[in-house]
Amino acid sequence: MFSRKQIIVVGSVVILLGLMLSLDIQGLVKPGEGAPSNASAPAEAPIVKQISLDEVSQTAKEGLNASLKAQISDLEAQLKSASGNDQLDLYKKLAQQWDDVNLATPSSLYFEMIAEKVPAFDSWLKAGDKFTDAYQQSMDTLVQPALVQKAISSYQKADKLKPNTLEVKTGLGIAYVTGTPNPMQGITLLLDVVKQDPKNLKANLNLGLFSMKSGQFDKAVERFKTVIAIAPSAEAWFYLASSFESMDKKTEAIAAYLKTKEIAADPNMSQFVDRKINELSN
Repeated sequence: MFSRKQIIVVGSVVILLGLMLSLDIQGLVKPGEGAPSNASAPAEAPIVKQISLDEVSQTAKEGLNASLKAQISDLEAQLKSASGNDQLDLYKKLAQQWDDVNLATPSSLYFEMIAEKVPAFDSWLKAGDKFTDAYQQSMDTLVQPALVQKAISSYQKADKLKPNTLEVKTGLGIAYVTGTPNPMQGITLLLDVVKQDPKNLKANLNLGLFSMKSGQFDKAVERFKTVIAIAPSAEAWFYLASSFESMDKKTEAIAAYLKTKEIAADPNMSQFVDRKINELSN
């Protein structure tokens, strides 16, 4: 049985793939897994917009039902006069409320405030992971660079507390590829992660996505097969199917799309897969 959050995530796989492949990841082109197109002339860093928690919250609440909106607004009102442990407790409640409805941007900002209050490795790692979710979900091209920078900053703070962990290397690698002018720095980190831990799910999944972005679908297929062998998911099967489709391997693509449909058990995904199979069968 899927939880409400899992259903939201599964139903968004198609959208997330579209976002991932539309990201302006500079220098991520053939040949080689993420080789830069022009190493002698690095691209300019994206313009970073300051993020306002009030604006983020107001926008995010527009998509909530009246009950959830009231719950969050009440917690925000309590926060204005809170201090000390009460303030920290409210940060945690608000972070969880936003996380429960899969709205990563407001959630990540509260996890950052938790880490500032309790500056432990786990706190900063959690903040980094949530900022990663946020920039991968965001369709705002002005806000996205700020979320990437916050992810990098959070991971760097975690790294200072516990250097060279695979979790931090993975998070930094993804962020460097996604939102900096030097994607090879990130690819190098991710390749180092899979060298140390060949079955690292997050590193393999993202190397697969970056391979798709650079048109290296054969490499993407191998990455997604590795992920599926360890922990099969609708997401991984969908990315595998998309890679096969891009390689014009219709039989393999159909089989992978059917596995996506089977695991997701989501009406929107089922309709999408049915359309895909019809297209590939004709």
